[in-house]
Amino acid sequence: MHIKTVLLRRGFGAAHALAKAHGVDVLLLDSAESPGGLSTGWRTLAGRPLEPGVKGFWSQYANIHALADELGIQPFTGWAQSRFLSPAGLEVTAPVLRDRPRLPTPLGSLVHSSPFFQRLPLADRLSAWPLVTALLEHALDADAYAAYDAISAQHLFLGAGISPRLYWEFLEPMLLVTLFAPGAELSAAAALAMLYYFVLARQDAFDVRWCRGSVAEQVFKPWRARLEAAGVRLLGGRRALCVLPGQAGRRFRVEVSAKGKGAEECHEADAIVLAVGVKAMQQIVAASPQLAAAPDLAHVRGLGTDDVMAVRLWLDGVVRPATASNVVAGFDAGVGATVFDLSSLQDEFRERRGSSVVEADFYHAGSLLALTDDQVVEHVQEKYLGAAAPAYRQSRVLDASVLRFPGAVTAFAPGSHGCMPRVRTGVPGVFCAADWVAQGPGDAAGGAKGLSQEKALASGLEAGNLAAASVGRRPGAHVFPAAPDEPHVAAARSALRLGRQLGVPLQGLPR
Repeated sequence: MHIKTVLLRRGFGAAHALAKAHGVDVLLLDSAESPGGLSTGWRTLAGRPLEPGVKGFWSQYANIHALADELGIQPFTGWAQSRFLSPAGLEVTAPVLRDRPRLPTPLGSLVHSSPFFQRLPLADRLSAWPLVTALLEHALDADAYAAYDAISAQHLFLGAGISPRLYWEFLEPMLLVTLFAPGAELSAAAALAMLYYFVLARQDAFDVRWCRGSVAEQVFKPWRARLEAAGVRLLGGRRALCVLPGQAGRRFRVEVSAKGKGAEECHEADAIVLAVGVKAMQQIVAASPQLAAAPDLAHVRGLGTDDVMAVRLWLDGVVRPATASNVVAGFDAGVGATVFDLSSLQDEFRERRGSSVVEADFYHAGSLLALTDDQVVEHVQEKYLGAAAPAYRQSRVLDASVLRFPGAVTAFAPGSHGCMPRVRTGVPGVFCAADWVAQGPGDAAGGAKGLSQEKALASGLEAGNLAAASVGRRPGAHVFPAAPDEPHVAAARSALRLGRQLGVPLQGLPR
């Protein structure tokens, strides 16, 4: 008998892993017409490409880079600088650190970035030093992680003695564009996991590349072709309703609403990977008695979400900001944005003469969602695009797209770690893959804990491997772990771990 597995929504990573296991029928169901979740894109009737946000690919995304190599694609730009901008002007330019002499972390980032700060005094930057202890000890063990998860990032950072100016002018904007929330609404553990990755992991960890077109066309299109060639079936327009006990010897039955079909469908399965967003996960668990009875899955109801918005403008005239990606914050309270010069980043737009294509992606954007499209376009052009390049303000808008996504991204709020299931859930045969799977010590989340795309792929590959093993098949996908700590970081963490074993309390928490 063939083993049947069902993957829900953004299950490409799990499908990739299961396709490598022999004797498994793999079915991927997606509520979107074109499977791929928030990474999918489409074209307007006029042929203009749209996507729900521009994705960055950081240096240490080992699993994503390996996938591109396996698919034989080259979808990424070169390593690129980014600027941080505020209403006061340029704050700092993030250099490409792989091009600089290698120094021990975090010395390399501090030394090589120092000349690029325009307004923030050195004394304020050095006030971040007390955070090093918290960075080293927050993930030493489950109890340490829970203690840091219980407080907000703002409480930790300001309580540790970081200068208010460093926090509000640099750290708060970074939290907004990487974890999609201001520090007051963000778990300190999640923030430290992100900063550990960027500050202590490797000198070049903050180096970033962008996609040379939409992720849908550059990555998901060839990936989908590879999966289908391997026998994976991908069905769009299917929204999962619930997971029930199976029939005819199968463990599970997945009931889905088939868009445009006028009826519900049922799909039998021996293993299931839930690779859905937080809201969909909560709805599925609530409607599935077996899942709702498992404490780790029932706790998912405590996870929150946040709002994002993507605004793409086609402008007359040629405007090129100093860098193609620009973090902009301070114009709207609690809102962060990244402004992208797509005419420099993406091949299709680079070839257009006499015009500019620009996108502004907004995070924690709830205060902006109620504005009309015209109000959004005017506000974005004047404030956010104008901050990236003043000439944008004089450009005429030829076309515009405003995409609103309420509750579309995970909110890593204080206490949220206790609501996150692991990749292997408490229900045998059911696995999870998303950026919201548990990200504490020892959890299978790949090398980028707290960073959505790499974590989603790594957890998907891990879920696929576990699903294959659960039905007696040999796992076939390699999951790249986080790069090992540099020797001096490893030594410091070992010393702190020994102290924990001897009963020394956590040193980095605010007193």
